[in-house]
Amino acid sequence: MKRTIILIAFSFLFFASNAQKYMTRNGYIGFYSHTAGEDIKGDNNQVASILDTSTGEFVFQVLIKSFHFEKALMEEHFNENYMESEKFPKSTFKGKIMNLASIDFSKSGNYDVTVEGDLNIHNVTNKVTVKGNIEVISGGINANSKFNIVPEDYKINIPGVVRDNIAKNLEVTVTMKYLPVENK
Repeated sequence: MKRTIILIAFSFLFFASNAQKYMTRNGYIGFYSHTAGEDIKGDNNQVASILDTSTGEFVFQVLIKSFHFEKALMEEHFNENYMESEKFPKSTFKGKIMNLASIDFSKSGNYDVTVEGDLNIHNVTNKVTVKGNIEVISGGINANSKFNIVPEDYKINIPGVVRDNIAKNLEVTVTMKYLPVENK
């Protein structure tokens, strides 16, 4: 009887902790470059991410080859010349919501957040701090952010011939629609 009670208690704790984790496999990350010569937009709808609402920790993983462009040649140059996606196949972000106490995940609402963490692109990791928004909805959580990155900060070499066609700061948009991790 004692073992049964302990087993039930551990099971309850396991399921309760799982209920605090949210996940998506089809999040969105896009980037945009605007110059006088050309606009470039890359979209990726295959972003995997987990959010732990008990700790505020986020983890993202992005496959570089999953970015798509309006022109096939842009996609080819992006993968072969700039991002070297065969050598550096993914980018990651590991971070934490810094103002977690201001979010009530038990009721619907919008919350401004500040997230700090390590952004790894092209095998270079930099500390970043970004502003965003968390929307708690029935059955899930939406997270959005918009921020800028500098390709040179991640040792992404852009040849002089096309340097004027790519912005020095790229605008990055993140949109995640998280669902609770199901207990199995």
